[in-house]
Amino acid sequence: MKAAVLREANKPMEIEEVQISKPGPREVMVRPIAAGVCHSDLHFMDGSYPYMLPTILGHESAGIVEEVGKDVTYVKKGDSVITCLSAFCGHCNHCLTGHLSRCNSPEVSRKPEEEARISKAGSQIHQFLNLSSFAELMLIHEHALVKVREDMPMDRAALIGCSTTTGVGAVFHTAKVEPGSTVAVLGCGGVGLAAINGAAIAGAGRIIAVDMVDSKLDLAKAVGATDVVNASSGEAVGQIIEMTQGGCDYTFEAIGLKATAEQAFQMLAPGGTATIIGMIPVGTMVELHGVDFLSEKKIQGSNMGSNRFRVDMPRFVDFYLNGKLHLDQMISKHIKLEQVNDALEALKSGQEARHIIMFD
Repeated sequence: MKAAVLREANKPMEIEEVQISKPGPREVMVRPIAAGVCHSDLHFMDGSYPYMLPTILGHESAGIVEEVGKDVTYVKKGDSVITCLSAFCGHCNHCLTGHLSRCNSPEVSRKPEEEARISKAGSQIHQFLNLSSFAELMLIHEHALVKVREDMPMDRAALIGCSTTTGVGAVFHTAKVEPGSTVAVLGCGGVGLAAINGAAIAGAGRIIAVDMVDSKLDLAKAVGATDVVNASSGEAVGQIIEMTQGGCDYTFEAIGLKATAEQAFQMLAPGGTATIIGMIPVGTMVELHGVDFLSEKKIQGSNMGSNRFRVDMPRFVDFYLNGKLHLDQMISKHIKLEQVNDALEALKSGQEARHIIMFD
């Protein structure tokens, strides 16, 4: 099969012919129809988050089941599915207490002594986050996918595989935004826009979008923002404190920077909660003013929207088909696999939303 292989950090991926194994017990072969190019892929490509190499990036995808292995009963050939990096074992403490996104069980991967799922000339190519969706086929554990309605467009479904679940889930599950509350979202990329949309669905009374790009702020208004702040002036915190007459109930940082994480905390009203969704680079320390904790302000992390994706994703599909979840505006361009490096370069500019790889 053809795949985009990353062999060295900070180098373009190469389109190569690689080999994929046959489905083993509880494994499913998926033929991706669409795969989103996510900013998280860029973090791994540029070395901000070191990963085993060589690998095939990509983790936001939707497709069709091609083949199932022994003991798989959840899906069959021909089913429409969305993949998810939050593969779960189903019986560890995290899974049993309803926190499936925290599961790190090795049993959703193949054991080191087993044949690698992906290889080239007998050498292993490491599977990225149990998925590797920048390829013509994916061999994954059955707990890394969810079956969805056949009438869901695959390019929109792919977005649900990461950015939508991360942003909307952070609002619903991690922060538990209450109706009528005041929300600010820092960063209007795919995840930030999903958080804005999620806050609107949750019934937030005021939703303030913060970014430095006017076109992205326009997108934010289209998906539910009631107010926008262009942060290029450097006065975003003061503006929001003034606008809200004291700060927000909830803030969401969807960029992954030390400065914006600190700003998200500074924008809070007493008793407010800041949720960090963005991937802050390894080794970066976030500094907060200690006295603010006396006002019961809180800061927390969120991993993939604290999801229960087998439950959440079908609901998000229904939200889209019912007109509540706005995914059409998230897609800036459809591309071929060979254009994946161009799509990652476009992410660096911060000017565009998602590029979606469409497979033949």
